[in-house]
Amino acid sequence: MTLVDSEDLKQRGVTSLADVLRYVPGIWAASGTTADGVYLSSRGSNLDATNYDGNGIKLLQDGLPVTAADGNNHNRALDPQAMRQGIVARGANALAYGASTLGGAIDFITPTARDTASEVAVNLGSHGHRQASATVGAVDGGFDALVSAEARSTDGYREHQAQERESLYANAGWQLSDQVRTRFYASYTHNDQELPGALTRAQWKDDPKQANPDNVTGDYLYNVELWRVANKTSWDIDADTRLTLGFSYENQQLYHPIVYSQFFSLLIDTEQRNFGSLLRYQKRLGLHDLLFGMNHGQTEVEGGNYSYTPGGSRTLSKRVDNQAESTEMFLLDRWEFASRWTAVYGAQVVSASREARSVTVSNGAIDNPQGDYERLNPRAGLTYQLTPAAQLYTSLSRLYEAPTLYELEDDVRGGNHALDAMQGTVLEIGTRSTQPAGASKWHWDVSAYYAKLRNEILSRDDPASPGTSLSTNVDDTVHAGIEALVGASFPLGEASGQRIDPLLSLTFNHFKFDGDSLYGDNDLPAAPTYALKGEVLYRQAGFFVGPTLDVVGERYADFENSYKVDGYTLLGLRAGLSGKGWDVFGEVRNLTDENYVSVLTVKDQAAASDAILTPGESRSVYVGARLKF
Repeated sequence: MTLVDSEDLKQRGVTSLADVLRYVPGIWAASGTTADGVYLSSRGSNLDATNYDGNGIKLLQDGLPVTAADGNNHNRALDPQAMRQGIVARGANALAYGASTLGGAIDFITPTARDTASEVAVNLGSHGHRQASATVGAVDGGFDALVSAEARSTDGYREHQAQERESLYANAGWQLSDQVRTRFYASYTHNDQELPGALTRAQWKDDPKQANPDNVTGDYLYNVELWRVANKTSWDIDADTRLTLGFSYENQQLYHPIVYSQFFSLLIDTEQRNFGSLLRYQKRLGLHDLLFGMNHGQTEVEGGNYSYTPGGSRTLSKRVDNQAESTEMFLLDRWEFASRWTAVYGAQVVSASREARSVTVSNGAIDNPQGDYERLNPRAGLTYQLTPAAQLYTSLSRLYEAPTLYELEDDVRGGNHALDAMQGTVLEIGTRSTQPAGASKWHWDVSAYYAKLRNEILSRDDPASPGTSLSTNVDDTVHAGIEALVGASFPLGEASGQRIDPLLSLTFNHFKFDGDSLYGDNDLPAAPTYALKGEVLYRQAGFFVGPTLDVVGERYADFENSYKVDGYTLLGLRAGLSGKGWDVFGEVRNLTDENYVSVLTVKDQAAASDAILTPGESRSVYVGARLKF
């Protein structure tokens, strides 16, 4: 697992989850499709790169789901400014959260008045970027409350990429007794943003700042309004036993014009309702540390698809009424069976259902693919404590992920067919440590994994209807890789207070078809062969300065491996100064103004004339300040 600390994030420009997850190995997080929308892939999840269906990673807030019950992520519900820390559990390591996903889980822990000071912060930058937030909290005996408000506006580094976002987050905790405590959460987000669209290779080389002309003509937008409430209550039954219960409810309104031409147009206008709940029972029993958990989620999507005229009328073409339900029950035991040795083993039971129902208004035709999915997924692991600060670990686990509602709707076979769930087995070995070395300090987390998958769901662009993807199960694939996070702190002199802090995140990916009837042993697209992200900071008495580096390898944009997207190298610079109750920072990104591709759209066999490339951010400067009180 990797821990992301918000105090580090507040010393640099953070506008999206890609910035939050910058130094998490094994996670490919790329922005550029929208102002703060992010393409997420963990250990090869979501490699079909459909930006409307970001699946493969379970997103949580304070242990409660933000991901919908069908596995779809609408990550705009998560505000990086309203986060105290993030816990990233990659792949099968997410069993402690009960996640039935290929890529694992990310839990975003929000601040409370008991662990966070009141503060105001501003952040300004290139491309019309303006951001401000204010957090106020209070504690009175067993009661505490916190409210955080944030507003963000940007013109975007491309045409037709403007964004206006306002959000409000609040929580209140109450210590009911010495053993029982409860906390209520509430949040609201209103986000309006333009979509610049993807470019052809020629357009990208000529002017990466331009928008796709169709996006401008059709005024493509992604406007979301959502609110969410949640509660979590914990009961310390005794010194070795704890019971935790929680629930969450979210309502999301989506207004999304996305296709417009003289022949066909599409505006999606839906309401999505998500209900989630959790139960956790923890028991320390001799040498055993037991955890039993259950997650339950329900998602309803109602609304319709419309034909439309930009700025004018619209006509309902298809009614949508989708349902998804998911239950994950899991048991995990950490057994210290010998000195330095711990067995980590358990199992997960998944029971899920999907129903995607739509009615074509013109003729009354009904499409109703639906399926039920059940699976037992065991896990067995072993850790060895080399030293008090260093550890070796290994595990063998089953992987499982049911399809999303989008994937059922887009089944290449049409009709009422239901896709199979993705499943496989993964072996992982690794080492982690926080190791002093004289006056210096080292820390590392290095792992290697190899997974064999069956029925991986991939989406292919429909040549008869460009912009429409079709989902299919493929027979066998391999997901393997090496993930490494290495950092250190070296003092300069014995009493100068100066030091050098290097940090390096490195990921190698090996994602391939395995003897596929169509694609042979081709590489899977979207994720780069390698990604290195690092920085080297000089620090003294609250001041820091240093360069940043991104080195990203090449990747394919199609299953045929006929369209290759080149890798790139980006240089940057960070600096900041902190005092008692205040800090300021400055950051330059893409110092050499490199023209590179951040996100791409995957096809079966891409042509040079296909608009599938989304440019990355050009040279940009960000400055920020924070005052705590």
